[in-house]
Amino acid sequence: MANEAKTSIIFRELLRAAHYYDDTDIIIEEQKSDNAKIDKLLKNASKRGNKKGYPDFLLYSRKYPELLIVVEAKADSNKHVSATLDNYADYAVDGSLLYASFLAKEFDVLAIGISGEDNNNLRISHYLQLKEEKNAYPLFDDKVLTIDEYFEGIRESNYKFNQDYAKLIAYTKTLNESLHAKKIKESQRALLISGILIALKDKAFKAGYKKHEKVEQLVKALYTAIDGQLSTAEIPQKKIDVLTNAFTFIKTNPTLTDKREGKKFLEDLIDEIDEEINGFMVTHKYVDTVSQFYIEFLRYANNDKGLGIVLTPPHITELFVELAGVDKNSVILDNCCGTGGFLISAMKRMLKDAKGDKEKEKHIKDEQLIGIEFQDDIYTLLISNMIIHRDGRTNIYWGNCFEEIEDVKQRFKPTVGLLNPPYKTKASDIEEFEFILNNLDALEPGGICVAIIPISCVIEKTTIAESLRKRVLEKHTLEAVLSMPEELFHNSKVNTVTCAVIITAKKPHPKGKKTWFAYCRDDGFVKMKNKGRMDARHTWDDIKEMWVTAFRNREVIDGFSLMREVNEKDEWCVEAYLETDYSKFTLEDYERTVKKYLMFNMMNLSVIADGDDENEDL
Repeated sequence: MANEAKTSIIFRELLRAAHYYDDTDIIIEEQKSDNAKIDKLLKNASKRGNKKGYPDFLLYSRKYPELLIVVEAKADSNKHVSATLDNYADYAVDGSLLYASFLAKEFDVLAIGISGEDNNNLRISHYLQLKEEKNAYPLFDDKVLTIDEYFEGIRESNYKFNQDYAKLIAYTKTLNESLHAKKIKESQRALLISGILIALKDKAFKAGYKKHEKVEQLVKALYTAIDGQLSTAEIPQKKIDVLTNAFTFIKTNPTLTDKREGKKFLEDLIDEIDEEINGFMVTHKYVDTVSQFYIEFLRYANNDKGLGIVLTPPHITELFVELAGVDKNSVILDNCCGTGGFLISAMKRMLKDAKGDKEKEKHIKDEQLIGIEFQDDIYTLLISNMIIHRDGRTNIYWGNCFEEIEDVKQRFKPTVGLLNPPYKTKASDIEEFEFILNNLDALEPGGICVAIIPISCVIEKTTIAESLRKRVLEKHTLEAVLSMPEELFHNSKVNTVTCAVIITAKKPHPKGKKTWFAYCRDDGFVKMKNKGRMDARHTWDDIKEMWVTAFRNREVIDGFSLMREVNEKDEWCVEAYLETDYSKFTLEDYERTVKKYLMFNMMNLSVIADGDDENEDL
């Protein structure tokens, strides 16, 4: 007869081996809980009805009060997990998920199912259900880890990042409305937030900003802390003067200096930013958070689109870093670096590859990240972003990339180019491919450039477009073109449809060489109310891996990718060459496409008629 007690004994031995019983911060409870909060949540958690129920084991630590581990054991390894995950009474995993569903109202819950009466037949599965989420997802392998390893694994998981990132985006909207109500200009909002984040790096300011009696003292302390952090950031003095000047509005802004309400408003704002934004960045390092505020604050002012600025979503910057094969020895150049998203994603991957080598980490930060930005306000945000991340700020150029590129080439010898150039908004603007050619000119022979540009750049039949494509092929090798998601920049309210080009520098495109084209239109992201496009189904990691693997192996996949020889007169996109299988289309597909087309026409007519002022209040 199966004996569940044997399974419980094995699990206790696994806990003992992982030092759970040695850690005085860890509480281990079996089939009950003395924790009133947990007990209340489980009052209706019976597997067979609306009565109180308890898992076989409950584990939690005073170090990680937001995390609970629930364990359900079964003697028979054939009763480990059901196909539907809802046979709570008879299967180990199913039962653990039942308890997780109740406890996830207040905790992040790791549900563990364990089955088997001996180590040879033992089965262990982990599922994560985050607080206030309805679904649980498999995580970790079949080993019992330490509680520290569980916590770090959850914190670094895509599931936790997606949840926290959604909260950050929601907070940007709330904060934007709050700053709008206080009549702080759109152009100053991102600067104010980044300035506060910089000031919070100053230990004295962070410890004492609530101790000032008057708003004038607090404002002065804030500005002084910003100035101090800029001055110790190894930035040339002429750049420091530009940066500190950008933050001078803090000393004179009527809202911030208001004698009646300014002190409380500013203190509350600093509190919020420390909790909401710093908290996010402590958990998720090397994410371009500043750009998210820039996008939100300026999307209503029409400034970002008017200037051709389209900031790259973080999942795409990470994709490009992988497509380029960035490692600890790469030297990265972004000659149109905006708020630094590509540099931050590259740094994240390079530091991970350094594997704790402090000397190498310092060299990466000091010598292997180079950016150029032309606009002074974005340059200020860029430097702020790098200071907030404590990295890479010494090699950020403020100026014209076409003038600065020779110095960059000689000093740093870049091997990887990553960029999202300014998009043309009028005929006199610089062509997007000119920025790519500028980047390629700085790269070492054989270096890889990955850029995202409007799809029009690779399909237009104009003399200028074909001439630029010819220049690319004459000096460089077109390795691949990926058609990107159509609503990639939905969060910025920019409708540009884009593609990614991957080019090997300074090796002319060989005659007869084929280029890899891929239909990367579906990144798994969905539009969510008040959150924009999100990886709500947690599918992006798998999709990214498939895209990167397919590119590296130049895989030809039916309906997704192909190899084709092209010249400057051809269309450089997969859609031009994919054969359509009309048998897969339905009447619903046709109706949906027609509706989208009609809506597009109606929106454009509305813009012409009304001046597109729907968002002018923000």
